[in-house]
Amino acid sequence: MHLETLRLYCDVVRLRSFSRGAEQNFVSQSAASQAIQQLEGELGVSLVDRTQRPFVVTPEGRAFSDACRGLLESWEKAKAGLAAVKARVDGTVRVAAIYSVGLHDVSRHMQRFMSLYPEARVQLECLHPHKVVEAVRDGEADVGIMSYPPADRTFSIVPLRSEPMAFVCHPNHRLARRRVVTPAELGGETFIAFDAGLTIRKAIDKALRQHNVRVNTVMEFDNIETIKQAIIIAAGVSILPRHTVQNEASIRTLAVVPLSIPHLVRPVGLIHRRAKPLTPTVERFIQLLRDANEEPARAAARS
Repeated sequence: MHLETLRLYCDVVRLRSFSRGAEQNFVSQSAASQAIQQLEGELGVSLVDRTQRPFVVTPEGRAFSDACRGLLESWEKAKAGLAAVKARVDGTVRVAAIYSVGLHDVSRHMQRFMSLYPEARVQLECLHPHKVVEAVRDGEADVGIMSYPPADRTFSIVPLRSEPMAFVCHPNHRLARRRVVTPAELGGETFIAFDAGLTIRKAIDKALRQHNVRVNTVMEFDNIETIKQAIIIAAGVSILPRHTVQNEASIRTLAVVPLSIPHLVRPVGLIHRRAKPLTPTVERFIQLLRDANEEPARAAARS
């Protein structure tokens, strides 16, 4: 005996019509009649008196109809309760992020998320890019936020934005007041680079090679914050995502000049394990990040 059959029977009784009850349940009239006959056989009683036109519901049929309605209502309440639990936004979202994104972006968005969903928490850990990937792969983080997210079948990638790169130097540097810096002007510059194993380093090196530019690399670091500190003490210049040096540019501790290499951008995205279902809380957090990164683009399109 299936709930669909009980629902069909209740509709036939309520509408006092086999044809209308069948239509309500998307079956033929003959299929509805056969289903109720089978139901009567299983119960061992006659539910409807078909000798009368229109048919009449027997006393047993009326009592069974009332019981079925209660059963169906309980089933719908149980489904609604389960849906409410499934959609509840609570618990903790574990986020692993590279330092530049975690410090400048995620910390701001996590506060907004927790104000929107007071029963939810966001746990942020800033890591080296390779460690971000490991944290998500090993299940230590629900999502990872990083530049140049890896093309790995283990992960699903949610693109967030593409950040233009800029020339960054000390405010007293000879190029600090230029409106734009060309690749040729970087030749021979004392350069603070990313570690050779990082994807962002490979992207910058490739762009410089394409313009036949050689720089004098004197230091290598694995994160933007340390590179910025080296530039602040006039140890050299660098190429960094413009988004990450806005604060320093506003207080004039660094000079940030557009770089005439239009296709040199840093893609930032979110990764999560493809095979691991996302909780409603993690899904809402991802959507908040997507909305926050799409809004600037929408605003630019409107202006």
